[in-house]
Formats: sequence, C-alpha cells, structure tokens
Amino acid sequence: MNDTIDLPFPSEPAPEPVPRASITPAPSSQPFVFSGRGSEYFRIWTVNLLLSILTLGIYSAWAKVRRLRYFYDNTSVAEGSFDYHGNPVSILKGRIIAVVLLAVYHFAGAANPLLGLAAALMMVLAGPWLIWRSLQFKLYNTSYRGIRFGFRGSLGGAARNFLMWPMLASVSLGLLAPLAYQRFKRYQHSEARFGATHFSFHGSVGAFYKAVVIGLGLWLGGLVVIFVGFGGLMLIELAKSGDMGGGKLVLMSLSLYVWSFLAIPLWMTLMQNLVWNNTRLGEHRFQSRMRWGRTAFIVFTNILGIAFTLGLFTPFAQIRLLRYRIESLTLLPASGLDDFIASSEAHGSATGEGLGDLLDFDLSM
Repeated sequence: MNDTIDLPFPSEPAPEPVPRASITPAPSSQPFVFSGRGSEYFRIWTVNLLLSILTLGIYSAWAKVRRLRYFYDNTSVAEGSFDYHGNPVSILKGRIIAVVLLAVYHFAGAANPLLGLAAALMMVLAGPWLIWRSLQFKLYNTSYRGIRFGFRGSLGGAARNFLMWPMLASVSLGLLAPLAYQRFKRYQHSEARFGATHFSFHGSVGAFYKAVVIGLGLWLGGLVVIFVGFGGLMLIELAKSGDMGGGKLVLMSLSLYVWSFLAIPLWMTLMQNLVWNNTRLGEHRFQSRMRWGRTAFIVFTNILGIAFTLGLFTPFAQIRLLRYRIESLTLLPASGLDDFIASSEAHGSATGEGLGDLLDFDLSM
C-alpha cells in the first residue's frame, strides 16, 4: 500500500520556447581581400608608363585612373568590392595648377629674392587648401556597393592640421611631431563618411608618442648592438695584429645601413596598426594585424627585385606590399552589414551634389 500523499503544491510553469527566428547570430569578422596579380598589373603599368612618356606626362592623369580602378576593383570586404570614379580631366587640371604654382615659385625666386619669399609664402598658405580639395576628391570618387564616401572637413580644419601643427612640430625640434601626426590622422579619419554614416577616430596622443618611443627605441637599440658588437671585434683584432681590419668596418657600415632601412617597415607597421585599430565606421570597428618581420621581408625583397631587374619588378613589388597591407585589415561588424548598407544608402545617394568641379592635386598623404 502506498502511503505517500500528493500535496496540491503549484508547479512552476515551463519556460516558453524561444522562436528560432528571434535568435540573431553574432556578426562574424570580415577580412579584407585583395585579388590583384602582379602579371595583370604589369601590363597596366607598362602601358601607363609608355603612354605617359610619349605624351610628355599628359596621359599620367588617365594612367592614375586606370591604376586606381584596378586596385579598387580588386579590393573587397564582405563580398563587395570598391569602385573608383575619378575623372582624368579633373586630375589633369589639378596637376596643371600645381605645375603653374611651382613655376611661379621658381621664376619668382630667380628674378628677385623678395618675390621668391612672397611666392614661397603663397605656396605654404595654399598647401592646406590643396590637401583639403585632394581629400574631398579622393573620397567622393570612391564607392562601395554603389554608395560613395565623402569628406566633411572644413578649410579651417585643414589649415590647423596641415599648417599650424606641422609648424609647431618644426619649432619644437620634433618633440610635437607625434602630436601633429595624431591631429592629422584624427582630422583625416573622423571627417570622412560612408554615405550617411560617419567615421570616428579614437587614437590618443599618448598612443602616438608610445609608438614613436617604441620605434626609436628599437632602432637606437639595434644601432648600439651593432656598434658594440663590431667595435669589440675590431678592438680584439687591433690587440692581436695591430690592425682593426677594413673588412669589419665595411660590414659594420653595411649593417648600420640595413638596420636603419628596416626602420621604415617598422614605422609603417606601427602606424597602420595604430591608426586602423582606433578607427570606427559608426559602431563598426577595424582591426589591423601587420607584423614588422613580414613587412620588412616584403620591403627588402622588393628592393632587391627592383634592383636586379632594373625596375621591371616595380609593379610586382607594389602588388605584394599592397596585398599584405590590405589583407592585414579586418572589419568587425557590430550588426548585420546588409541593414547597415541599406541605412547608409538612404541618405547617402545624393551626397556630394555640386562637387563635380573638384580637383585632385595628387598630393601624397
């Protein structure tokens, strides 16, 4: 006989099942991909070079458009590629203006020192405006999935970041150079937009000084090791035979040169990682994972290839370095990219109206 008694305690309600459609998977990271090949770009590079020479440089504007279109078309992220819409005529006009300004500066300086000083001042004051227009041109003529980028920065901001801060860095004997560079990258990135969505930059001044200290520390440390190492060997040789040995001096000089050359890819790696790891597009983040050793290997072998082929390896070298820099980047979405693209397109399709007269002054940034 069963003496247990079932007491009427209320049981806890079973949890309601979560609908499958309401479970949204976390967006996955989207690496940048570069599909360009050296053999393809070699043909473009060769034709561009020959036509630019035959036309005394006039075709160089069309050459730039062909080059950038190839690079942009072969750069993709999240199964979408970029496009370049630059007008060669606008590029040519910008270059003509730049050549005229340089000619005025040259002939004014040759005619009269005071005129040369006035022309130099004019060039300095025109610099921020030239860079500002170049930034506008480059971003407005770049698109992704049919949506154009843009640049909202003002001329006053360009004057502060491209004139005032570099001058302060110069008079401070370089002590303010990291601060000036941080201000420049902050202006360049935070004033850019993709459709209706703005970029933002979060790299601190301290982070730029830290990168500079790391770079200079590694470079100076390497110089000390080379000096001490070879210096010790030469002193030992001097004590034994009374001759330091010219071969060791040559090897030391070569080692110093190579080590100083390796500081270039070190700086390139530190700056790309610092800048892109602190750049956001709306709530979406970027991640850069360049490595100094890999960058140095690519740069060093590129130099050797160009030297041993008398320059014919140049397009292959450009593709190798560009591929590594692009494929070191990853987009870290905060939400679904399709919804983000749609919301950016709604307000971004008409942005840039009236900017068709923009000129590209082809200034290296």
